[in-house]
Amino acid sequence: MRLWLRDAERKPDPDPVQTDDRKAVFVGLVLWLIALVLLLVFVGHVFASPVLVGHVLAGNSGWLIWTAVTGCALGVLGLVILQFKRR
Repeated sequence: MRLWLRDAERKPDPDPVQTDDRKAVFVGLVLWLIALVLLLVFVGHVFASPVLVGHVLAGNSGWLIWTAVTGCALGVLGLVILQFKRR
């Protein structure tokens, strides 16, 4: 097997695969929304107890909510960008 081929010996490059990236971004957005809803529902119950989550996360769960909010915002931004690229 040779590592280098002359241009005359090469096969033509295949056509790029057509994909719908919006589906992947939408699935990620839905997962971040589920995480956000679960955090908002359970943040008062679960994260208040150091026995359930450990002493590191007890009372310090604000960053988890902001991470989910940021994931949702980036998902919406990604969908907007992909919609404009599609046109």
